[in-house]
Amino acid sequence: MNPVEKGHKSVNGIQMYYEIYGSGKPLVLIHGGGSSILFDFKEVISRLENKFQLIGIDLQNHGMTEHRDIPETFEQDADDVAALLRELNIEKASFWGFSNGGNTVMQIAHRHPEMVEKLIVASAFYKKNGMMNGFFESMAEATLESMPEPLKINFLNLNPDFSKLENLFDKDSKRMQTFEDWHEKILTSIKSPTLFISGDKDVMKPEHTVEMWRLVENAQLMILPATHGSYMMADFGGNVDGKLIDSTVSEIEKFLNQ
Repeated sequence: MNPVEKGHKSVNGIQMYYEIYGSGKPLVLIHGGGSSILFDFKEVISRLENKFQLIGIDLQNHGMTEHRDIPETFEQDADDVAALLRELNIEKASFWGFSNGGNTVMQIAHRHPEMVEKLIVASAFYKKNGMMNGFFESMAEATLESMPEPLKINFLNLNPDFSKLENLFDKDSKRMQTFEDWHEKILTSIKSPTLFISGDKDVMKPEHTVEMWRLVENAQLMILPATHGSYMMADFGGNVDGKLIDSTVSEIEKFLNQ
């Protein structure tokens, strides 16, 4: 797995990092909270780099992208991604967002519909009551110590500055602590073909993924026997369920080629 291009572009006041793999129809990969391109999408890239042009992006405060002193919002992330793609001369692409990245790609479809070919929303949410019971209560008490160790190690490998890790944790936590339910129109406004995915043992309830699926016209739905993201990446113990990931990726490939 070698990127054909990687680097930074100046976007909305920060240097944003991206990596491009393969060639073909563009598919933009947006990671989850506290994460980075390869932490979430390494398994996916290894399976799809010969089939699409994969564009991985590190969002503000994440991975190798610069930091900001303003609160993180999904809207800001959506606008950053759209601006970066314009810098790369990509007018239209499909998007695959995981976890918080799934929220970001829904905002991209809402705010920049002209850029979206197809949308894959993996393990995302739009209302607080869609998350497992106790999720937001535990977010209220979150400390850096409670951040999963693999995410901390990953961040410091990419960006060995502890104060930046603290900033990332602080901004990510506050985004969750201050999250307000989205209006249904964010989802009903999505007109591109959309595939919703989550695990049956995910951090959002399966019913919530179904609820989102019902709001987007002609959307498709896939609920897998999986925990948060284990259908597309290693779990926090480093275990990879290759067969499950194969089956997820093959369904997504089918969806993108329809």
